[in-house]
Amino acid sequence: MRRPLLILVVTLALAVGAAWVGLELVRPYKASAAHLVLEIPPGMHAPEVASLLVERGVLAHRFPFLVRYYLGRPRHHLKAGEYLFDRPERPLDIYHKLILGEVYLHPAVIPEGSDRFDIARILHQQLGVPPDDFLRVTAQAGPIRDLDPQAPSLEGYLFPDTYRLPRGVSAASAAAAMLARFRHVLETKLRADLEASHASLHDVVTLASLVEKETPDPAERPVVAGVFARRLEKGMPLQCDPTVIYAARLEGRPPGPITISELQMDSPYNTYRYAGLPPGPIASPGEASLRAALQPAPGSVLYFVANNHGGHIFARTLAEHQRNVARYRRALAALHPAAAENPSPRRTPSPRSHPGESHGRKQPSKAHPKTDHP
Repeated sequence: MRRPLLILVVTLALAVGAAWVGLELVRPYKASAAHLVLEIPPGMHAPEVASLLVERGVLAHRFPFLVRYYLGRPRHHLKAGEYLFDRPERPLDIYHKLILGEVYLHPAVIPEGSDRFDIARILHQQLGVPPDDFLRVTAQAGPIRDLDPQAPSLEGYLFPDTYRLPRGVSAASAAAAMLARFRHVLETKLRADLEASHASLHDVVTLASLVEKETPDPAERPVVAGVFARRLEKGMPLQCDPTVIYAARLEGRPPGPITISELQMDSPYNTYRYAGLPPGPIASPGEASLRAALQPAPGSVLYFVANNHGGHIFARTLAEHQRNVARYRRALAALHPAAAENPSPRRTPSPRSHPGESHGRKQPSKAHPKTDHP
C-alpha cells in the first residue's frame, strides 16, 4: 500500500508543479522601471540570465523560465544583446524574445550632407561602432559597382535617414542598411527621372552631394544645381568650398580654417584647381538634392553669395556678383564686426573674391558664398 501511495503523492506533486510552471509561464509580470533596457552579455549561461531577469524585476521566478529553456535544448539558445522590457510580459514571451534575438534597436540619425567621416563618428557615438571599421568598409566601392562602376568608395550612397540598429552592430551591416535604403529610394522615387535625364548616376549623385553641402534650403537646391550645371557646360571651375574640405579630410587634415595651401591642393577633389565634377560624391545627398541634380533650374545664373539669413543671392554676371559680395561684406561687418575680419562659416560664411583670404571650413549650416576670381 505504501508504494502506490508514494507514487500517487509524487504524481500529484509533479502535476501540481507542472501546473504551477505552466501558469507562471503565461502570467505577465513586471516589477522593474517602466522602460528597462537590459544587456545580456555574450557567454552568459541560462541560469545566470534567469537570475539577472529576476533581479531586475522582469521575471518573478527563475524556475519556470529555466524549465522552458531546458525543454528547448539543444535547438534553442539565448542570444546576447540589449533587450527592452517596457511592459508586463509573460515569461514564455521573454523566452521567445531571447531565443529569437529580438534585441532593442537604437535610433541612429544620419543627417543629409553627412560624409563617411561624419557617419563613422555618429555610429560610434550612438551605437559603439569602431570608426576605423566603418571607414575601412565604406572605402570599398564593391557593393555599389552595379549602379556606379566609377564610384571610388561608398561615399554618397549611404542614404541619410533615421535607422534603427542594435548597439554593437557591425560596420558592414550598418553600411548595408544605408545602401539598401539608397537603392529603395532610387528604384521607387528617382529611377524614371534618372532615365529621362540621360545622365549617369555617378554624375547625378556627385552633383547632388555638392548641392547638398551648399544650401540647406530645398527651394534653392535646383537653382544651385543650375549654377553648377551651367558652369560645367562653360568649362568654368565650380570653386566649391566643400570639395576642398573633403579633399583635406581624405588626407587626414584636422578641422579648421581653409588655408591658402588647401585652396591650391593638388587633389582631384579641389574644384578650384580642377574644372569639372570631382571624382565622386563628397557627402550623402538627400532626396531633394538628388531631384535638384536631376532637374536643375533653367536660367543664366552663374554665381551666388550668402545673404546672412541662411540663403543666397544669385547673379548672372561677375560684376553683379561682386556688388552682391560687397553688400554681403558690409552686412556681415554690421552684424559681426570681428567676424568680418576673420569670418567663420560656423556662424556666417565669408565670400571669396581674393585668393589671399583664409576661409572657414564648410559645416552643415551650408550657407555659403560662391565667387569667381576676376
